[in-house]
Amino acid sequence: MEYVIDAKNQKLGRLASHIAQLLQGKQHADYLPHNPGKDRVVVKNVSQIAVTGRKAEQKIYYRHTGYMGHLRERVYKEYFAMAPEKVLILAVKRMLPQNFLKQNRLNRLVIEK
Repeated sequence: MEYVIDAKNQKLGRLASHIAQLLQGKQHADYLPHNPGKDRVVVKNVSQIAVTGRKAEQKIYYRHTGYMGHLRERVYKEYFAMAPEKVLILAVKRMLPQNFLKQNRLNRLVIEK
């Protein structure tokens, strides 16, 4: 089954949580944790996702280059302006269970601009 979600004016965390549950297949009666699920999720209007409070200035994304002392950080506002689809993918990725099915589930997430 394919779910089409309009992300316009939706909160980032609530949307990511909903998408993670759909990708796992938890809404089906025959859900089993070790099955990857079959549903695809298509998200539209990702560039219009909202965040509450002062998260745009305070939320920080970290990445490490691999060299000692090279921890890079970027504020949500900069990261979202650069690549809004990556913000949503990262939020969904962190809400999925940490196991070997994670990448299979993430591959069924399609983001349309």
